[in-house]
Amino acid sequence: MKERTMHQSQTMVALQVGFAMLILLSTHNYCGVEAEFMVCNRTAFESMKLDMSNFRFCDKSLPYKVRAKDLVDRMTLGEKVAQLGDKAVGVQRLNLPGYEWASEALHGVSDAGPGTHFSETVPAATSFPTVILTTSSFNETLWKTIGEVVSNEARALYNLGLAGLTFWSPTINVARDPRWGRIIETPGEDPYVVGRYAVNYVRGLQDVKGYEKTRDPNSRPLKVAACCKHFAAYDVDNWKGVDRYHFDAKVTERDMVETFVLPFKMCVKDGDVASVMCSYNRVNGIPVCADPKLLNGTIRQNWNLNGYIVADCDSVEVMVNGHKFLNDTPADAVAQALKAGMDLDCGKYYPNYATQAVKEGKVTEAEIDVSLKNLIIVLLRLGWFDGNPGGYSGLGKNDVCSPANLELSAEAARQGIVLLKNDKNTLPLVVGTGRPKFAVIGPHANSTVAMIGNYALKSGVACHYSKPIDAIAEYGDVVYAPGCQGVKCPNGDGINQAVQVSKQADATFIFVGLDLSVEVETLDRNDLNFPGFQKALITKISEAATKPIIVIIFSAGGVDISFLQQDPKVQAIIWAGYPGAEGGRAIADVIFGKYNPAGRLSITWYPASYVDELPMSSMSLRPVPESKYPGRTYKFYNGSTIYPFGYGLSYTTFRYAIKSVTNPITLNLGQFQQCKQIQFLDGRKIDCPAVLVDETQCNQTVMVKAQVTNTGKRDGANVVFVYSVSPSGIVGAPIKRLIAFKRVLLVAGTSQVVPFMLNACRDFSIVAEDAYELLPSGQHTIIVGNGDDGVSTQISVGFNHN
Repeated sequence: MKERTMHQSQTMVALQVGFAMLILLSTHNYCGVEAEFMVCNRTAFESMKLDMSNFRFCDKSLPYKVRAKDLVDRMTLGEKVAQLGDKAVGVQRLNLPGYEWASEALHGVSDAGPGTHFSETVPAATSFPTVILTTSSFNETLWKTIGEVVSNEARALYNLGLAGLTFWSPTINVARDPRWGRIIETPGEDPYVVGRYAVNYVRGLQDVKGYEKTRDPNSRPLKVAACCKHFAAYDVDNWKGVDRYHFDAKVTERDMVETFVLPFKMCVKDGDVASVMCSYNRVNGIPVCADPKLLNGTIRQNWNLNGYIVADCDSVEVMVNGHKFLNDTPADAVAQALKAGMDLDCGKYYPNYATQAVKEGKVTEAEIDVSLKNLIIVLLRLGWFDGNPGGYSGLGKNDVCSPANLELSAEAARQGIVLLKNDKNTLPLVVGTGRPKFAVIGPHANSTVAMIGNYALKSGVACHYSKPIDAIAEYGDVVYAPGCQGVKCPNGDGINQAVQVSKQADATFIFVGLDLSVEVETLDRNDLNFPGFQKALITKISEAATKPIIVIIFSAGGVDISFLQQDPKVQAIIWAGYPGAEGGRAIADVIFGKYNPAGRLSITWYPASYVDELPMSSMSLRPVPESKYPGRTYKFYNGSTIYPFGYGLSYTTFRYAIKSVTNPITLNLGQFQQCKQIQFLDGRKIDCPAVLVDETQCNQTVMVKAQVTNTGKRDGANVVFVYSVSPSGIVGAPIKRLIAFKRVLLVAGTSQVVPFMLNACRDFSIVAEDAYELLPSGQHTIIVGNGDDGVSTQISVGFNHN
């Protein structure tokens, strides 16, 4: 989504407060939380000389669908279309105020969207680590807890008149290519992990205690309304002249089902998200926001979305001026998007051209009514009409940036930080009785704003910043040398000074990497190297060093650090992502052993040569041997890596064992169920090689009990990964596929048995070339663990014909 200007944010305030707010000033206290705003306020109606009992949309005894219909039926066509942009203007005669739909809460409530702003009383909200780092914790409980805290702060800001209730987060696109500038926002490259992150974060944001499930999901109250974005196959922003406003993603149906839409399916079906945002790009020639198959067909009908579909900002205008789709006029584009199922336009095309589209017969008023009802029902579920649905009216300024919230931000950073190298057990660094001298060097050593990444706070103001240099100073005397003029490090002017500072130190910490000037929305990378003279900075310090060197990397996408892997003087490497405003103390806690790192990479780190082997605009995931195309992500990439998906070290050691597993699996087929053929590399033919998952009764579960033992001398957490591998020789099958994971904490010398309940069909299936999900028969392999320490067992899958 495009960020909006401060002027637009100020305009939003006027809209959101609206005429109804002027009426209700006596009942809504902006400095505290004594009362709360609601549309259906009897006093407000009386002040307008209206009897609220005559308006069925304010009758709490009626279903939301009935109430929404009543409100829509009272509006003129002009009033209806005026509500279909993100800056809905309201209807004064019905006591319906304006509302700004666009707020952001990607990793904390931010003012990146115009629906939220801050004040002198509340200048900021808690800044959590960016998503790519938080995901590296592989801790589903943490993900949900952060969502709960973020929504507490969101409700507090709403009570103070500083925010709305609809937040266009999280970003759940799969990180297909390491060059993509928005990897910082994503949960990584595995669609299952991305989907599980989405489900947990959305549930944390939205769920009202006691109403996690209801008979009618469209009546389920919402704490705030989340939005899973950007649907779908969107992961090119601006790469060598190819930009998101013109890009046509050529995607096979197999890759769509298996990778690009799977996280969204999980977000809608398991997370019950209130909104999905369609993306700028085309998919196979059709703009996503105008594709009825993807919107009405997939999201609403197949997945049963309980909510609304919104455009990424100005997507309808992009259809006309960027894609020039079908040479559409603005009215044509509006009609096509409405008919496809897009309810809300983050932009002005719906409000400006929908009336014209109706008058020209391109879309019906009834179709507009459908979209408007979807929007109103979400606002009803949020309590915007009737008041707070879950007892959140007591939240206020003391609930924003609380000490507990800041500590959770630091804990999220600790859990996500990945230890990449630790030769000779250099870390944790032991500080003796004396006061050691530390050289703290590099463009990120004194970081503040860089740590909070994008979709953070426009002003850069945070509740509190814990800078790396300050946190390290708690453990010794610090001498600081930036070494570079910013992250782009355009020359070597500061290198000699940094070398001299390092020579005087007992240990040197070099903070390098990327920032938003290198990777961000609208800006993709061209290479996988450190920018400018950063490599030279590290190399020169290393050449002169006699004491330990620890390199700390800030980045979202991977960097080719093979030269650091091979350098014996660089004894430790830490990847810190963009660790949030409390990042400094989190990094120091890891370095000095207050915290034993357990983060694992959620993306593959490729060598720099990877970018020469395939263009970023190529969407295929599987390798193509004849063109030396190496494939993408751990599931299909067949080349060498700098670090594989799931990699991460600890200050202790672990051992895996599989204690028991359900075996074999025998499924009964229906009387008329047909077997499906699979292509094998050796061309062999077997009886009933596979069946359609959707046609198979999959009540049978597979219980895998994995034992994890902490064989070291330190307590520590470990992420237990469980992969499935299909029977050998199936053409196009993934190398392996993650089907479960769990983070567990183990005291030194102890063991824990971790059970994983797997589905007999879904967790051992493949997606065939024709996009059908198939369960192959034969010997499947289960792998527990992520590297050389992994253990495996086989499970036999067979079918009985009735």
